[in-house]
Amino acid sequence: MKYKVHRFEIQMEKDQLRLEEFLNSLAGQVVSIIPNVAPTFQFMGATAKVDFLMVVEKV
Repeated sequence: MKYKVHRFEIQMEKDQLRLEEFLNSLAGQVVSIIPNVAPTFQFMGATAKVDFLMVVEKV
């Protein structure tokens, strides 16, 4: 089996349609979507943000 890993930069509030189009354009089967969660510090305290997704595709 061969796998391909894609890095998908994302802003969670804006990129839902772009992510949907990307996933539908893949030729193989999506095995996993792994979010990169980074901690951020804001005025009200600590929170987390997803910077990018790693999409694993089986080709």
